[in-house]
Amino acid sequence: MRSLVRWRPTLLLAAAAVPGFAFAHSFGVQYTLPVPFWMYAYGATAALVLSFVIVGIFAAVPPARSDTSPNARRVGTHAFVPAFVVQGLRALSVGLLALTIACGFLGTDNPFRNLNMTLFWIVFVLGLTYATAVVGDLFVFCNPWRTLCELLRARCGMRFGGRIAYPAWLAYYPALALYIAFIWIELFGHSTPRQLALMLTAYTLLTVAMAWLFGSAAWFRHGEFFGLFLSLVGRMAPIAWRRAGCRGVALRWRLPLSGLLERHPGHVSLVLFILFMLSSTAYDGAHETWPWSRLFWKTLYPLVEPAVKAHSAQPYATAASLFHGWQWLALCLSPWAYHGVYLFFLALTRRVTASEFSTRELACRFALTLVPIAFVYHATHYYTMLWSQGAQLLPLLSDPLGRGWNLLGTARAAMPQRIIDLNIVWHTQVGLILAGHIASVVLAHAEALRIFRHTGRALASQVPMLLLMVALTAVGLWILSLPLAG
Repeated sequence: MRSLVRWRPTLLLAAAAVPGFAFAHSFGVQYTLPVPFWMYAYGATAALVLSFVIVGIFAAVPPARSDTSPNARRVGTHAFVPAFVVQGLRALSVGLLALTIACGFLGTDNPFRNLNMTLFWIVFVLGLTYATAVVGDLFVFCNPWRTLCELLRARCGMRFGGRIAYPAWLAYYPALALYIAFIWIELFGHSTPRQLALMLTAYTLLTVAMAWLFGSAAWFRHGEFFGLFLSLVGRMAPIAWRRAGCRGVALRWRLPLSGLLERHPGHVSLVLFILFMLSSTAYDGAHETWPWSRLFWKTLYPLVEPAVKAHSAQPYATAASLFHGWQWLALCLSPWAYHGVYLFFLALTRRVTASEFSTRELACRFALTLVPIAFVYHATHYYTMLWSQGAQLLPLLSDPLGRGWNLLGTARAAMPQRIIDLNIVWHTQVGLILAGHIASVVLAHAEALRIFRHTGRALASQVPMLLLMVALTAVGLWILSLPLAG
């Protein structure tokens, strides 16, 4: 991610000294958009409206199958992944987790020379996310924390059936809370390799403890947020996976994105989780920009400035603390802010269609149609990080602790420069943002046909959703343009 290896001010200097680092929001030079921003906004809006018209008139999508129908869960198997391959992937995932933690404790604290930072933030957080969107959610079968629980059960006799029943009211709130904490660490934690190892160790202990307390099935469904995040991304993939007993894992082919229509969230907490996938990325793109800082220092802080000066011996330090508190509070409240906007447009949908569904029910039914937008937000913000820092993986594998080793003979291999032209970055971001929103328009129309069962009502219901998509597109492009423009 944008801030993943920018943990200290000294690291900013180090990043500037390495020619291979060119991050989407860390260019450090002003970039002038090829045409005025309003032209991009109008063009994207026109493309969305056109796609809405085309989908509404020509793409007469039949109502999707009911979630409770017998055929809804039928899997047409095309191939198998043998059990020994799955076992190998599970062993590899546990080994990589152990390696990441060990490198943090035993290696250098320089994040550019320690393998664990690149292995976790680049390979796992970024690389696996993008791979999952293509090949499906294989992580569910090789989750290292789930594998550890199974090993503890087999080797130590620990029981993970649950000491107490998982409270229904908790739903997905534990995963949401851990996800918020994870993004806070990424943006504000100033993590070092050792601190990353400590956090992964703490997360491992927490996961094992909660799986023991509530049961492995309940916790890995509701609380283990990495698995939940990747399962949502994996629904976009053209490949679906299921267990096939002793034979291993079976796969079937499906239309891309169709997995998002197979089941819908049953609880508002999962809706908030999906919305945080959107809001956290938007917040990441905006929270260090001048308009965001101006909002606090020119609009909010003057309201409390007299009280700060009157009652604080160090007003500047107090003001800085208030600013940090404002930053953290805004991050934590961002999914609820997006939820409010989302409910407003769905209330309009309910009114124009005279739907018998409540606004909350509609929010659950349409929530998964926002996943493509969340995914392209993630990709547009962070793909340059994967491109630039990912190139350092091979040398780091040869010297994982940063001690001058050359285990694979590649530690001092000359890596080509990975500087990306800003024109390419910007236009790629525009294309991805637009593609994600068009995909969501198509999915929302298909879901509307399933809900309203009539083409006219489905089309009317999508007018407020189209307005929401247009707003998200414009805001997303505007946020992306801010750091590029310095």
